[in-house]
Amino acid sequence: MIQAFKQQVKVQADGLIQIHVPEFKAGTIAEVIVLESSEQGKKTTLTSIIGKGRGCFPTAKEADAFIRKERNSWE
Repeated sequence: MIQAFKQQVKVQADGLIQIHVPEFKAGTIAEVIVLESSEQGKKTTLTSIIGKGRGCFPTAKEADAFIRKERNSWE
């Protein structure tokens, strides 16, 4: 069975990266993959943009009229 542990670490000035996994027994062979994280600052979530953009209908009345027309076409 493969066990996986994810840790975020800071690369030291000399390029040294240290990880600490006390769950592994001494002598265990482990494979390490290092991925560089990109600095993105604050991440934007989908819920944070809901209602922020302009819709394709200038008014709620026009949106309601379009929806009503679509519903009537189903019958």
